[in-house]
Amino acid sequence: MTLSFIEAVLIVFVVACALGAALLRDLLSSVIAFAAYSLGVSIIWVILQAPDVGLTEAAVGAGIMTILFLLAMANTVRPDEARRFESVRLRTVVGVGAFVVVLGATIPSLPAIGDPTAPVVAGEVTQYYVANAYEETGVKNAVTAVLAAYRGFDTLGEAVVVFVAGVAALSVLRQEVFA
Repeated sequence: MTLSFIEAVLIVFVVACALGAALLRDLLSSVIAFAAYSLGVSIIWVILQAPDVGLTEAAVGAGIMTILFLLAMANTVRPDEARRFESVRLRTVVGVGAFVVVLGATIPSLPAIGDPTAPVVAGEVTQYYVANAYEETGVKNAVTAVLAAYRGFDTLGEAVVVFVAGVAALSVLRQEVFA
């Protein structure tokens, strides 16, 4: 599996944003880095052909969480310190680095995106959905049939998470505006 130039740039961007969000001492800079991280991850989900997950990540991670972080910052006192970055122990860096190496070692075993011989595509579950989706659900699109019928509770759960996050953000915003 080879990475395209855009995918490589996105991965570097996401890692840089994650490091920035974790290591920056200025809270506003950290929140901005977190929002950029979340937006980068949502774009990666779209490239991986999971637009529903990407949309949820963009709405909740980059949108609502950023608003809530900014509101929390506005209601707290910011320390006046000259240090720009957090100090990190070497043991923590080694532990996180080892974890990243272990996860990275699994990447070559992943099938290429869209590979028709991939176990998920060529598996019997996928073939069952493709063969029976229309007859069992009456929906003409197999993806819609899987999301709405076969994985209906999962899709409902995702919708509830986005709805609750939106209501919570509106509730907090309303309290801020009318307080």
